[in-house]
Amino acid sequence: MRAVVIKKNGGPEVLEIQEIKLGKPGPNEVLIEHSAIGLNYIDAYHRSGLYPVDLPSGIGVEGSGTVKDVGNNVKNFKVGDRVSYSGGPLGAYSSQRIYPIKDLIKVPNEIELDIAATLMTKGLTTFYLLHKTYPVKSGETILFHAAAGGVGQIFCQWAKSLGCKVIGTVGSEKKIELARKNGCDEIINYSKEDFAKKILELTNGSGVPVVYDGVGKNTFEKSIECLKIRGMMVSFGNSSGPVSDINVKKMIQPKGLYFTRPSMGQYLSTREEIKEASDTLFEKIKSGQIKIEIFKKYKLDDIVQAHKELENRIITGPSVIIP
Repeated sequence: MRAVVIKKNGGPEVLEIQEIKLGKPGPNEVLIEHSAIGLNYIDAYHRSGLYPVDLPSGIGVEGSGTVKDVGNNVKNFKVGDRVSYSGGPLGAYSSQRIYPIKDLIKVPNEIELDIAATLMTKGLTTFYLLHKTYPVKSGETILFHAAAGGVGQIFCQWAKSLGCKVIGTVGSEKKIELARKNGCDEIINYSKEDFAKKILELTNGSGVPVVYDGVGKNTFEKSIECLKIRGMMVSFGNSSGPVSDINVKKMIQPKGLYFTRPSMGQYLSTREEIKEASDTLFEKIKSGQIKIEIFKKYKLDDIVQAHKELENRIITGPSVIIP
């Protein structure tokens, strides 16, 4: 099988495609033939070294495909099952892989496998952000950064289905219409406008109860200004760079704010949690409350270009790699 390997940290050019011979799946494992592979910003973090991994390493956390073989003790999956997953071990950038069943999900027949490959990381992230990290209430006004991005496409639609008023930010004029299509009630281009000032205008000076920020460095401090008393700052990504040291006395204490840096592993660590999240996600898709449009499909041979476009913010929606 063919797989992408990183032997050293660096830019997209460190991604190498190799031929690798797979063995048989072990106990509680299956062999998956990938139909599609999710392209996520965390992949760039692993590649660059922002999130350190032992090298050499595979790369990629999300994929979908068909079970081709099963190991011992596998009872709930069989050859031919349509499956998807999100999470370690790394190695999704491959034509085939062996994967543990504890994090594996069966994909309903109503959902195409290329769509499923875009759903797991972004969709499950949206689930825990909206239902667990800060459980939103109908009628609340919330702020979400990067509303035209991959997570934004799912998050904004999901939040609207829960009755929220969604204020979204984007980094360019061309992304405004996409954010509106994703369900935003108000859209702010933070490259041209002081979004904190605009948020206070839109909320009559009170601010919002929660900010969901996957951008990081470029939006963090202004996001603090947007929060109302006892509001929550949810920092779940660093697409513009990591957040600098937080001055608790200056930023958190004056309004009694809450700050959290959640990750999927903290909220989806058991089989029961993964099932609850994926079942809810699939129902949102099947009911039509969330509609997914794949922005671009890349070939595995184009992986270097895919990472360049990912980091240069050219990608404005869920994208997949076709092995």
